[in-house]
Amino acid sequence: MSGRPKQARSVARLAAVQALYQMEVSGLGVEAVIREFADHRFDRQVEADDSGIMAEADEAFFGDLVRGVVANQRAIDTSVVKRLAQGWRLERLDATVRAILRAGTFELSHRKEIPIEVTIDEYVELAKSFFDGPEPGFVNGALDGVAQDVRA
Repeated sequence: MSGRPKQARSVARLAAVQALYQMEVSGLGVEAVIREFADHRFDRQVEADDSGIMAEADEAFFGDLVRGVVANQRAIDTSVVKRLAQGWRLERLDATVRAILRAGTFELSHRKEIPIEVTIDEYVELAKSFFDGPEPGFVNGALDGVAQDVRA
């Protein structure tokens, strides 16, 4: 895969995490949030890579991730909870961490053409963009465990 499509998927993953977070805190439905991103955010949501080339989000991949998480949320949450420390509930996690884990778990479970290492690395990097503390390591460990469970 060339750098541009890869970057477009990275931007789509970031947008998916933001959309899942927005849905959780606002109560908006999946199609309303996807439409809002398509109408108001993607034209401005670009990131430059090291060469300064701007990449747009892969909107189809974004929609697949967000819709997939919502459609499979019960199974996704079960997979994530299985990898939490004993006695921890999903609700105790930060909403952004929940969104990252849900998107990553969906991708590991349903986008098996994407290598495990790529998926985990992408979501760990997203966690690093939001958090300075232990959260990226937690995301790494949790998604690694989910990958062992769903791709065994």
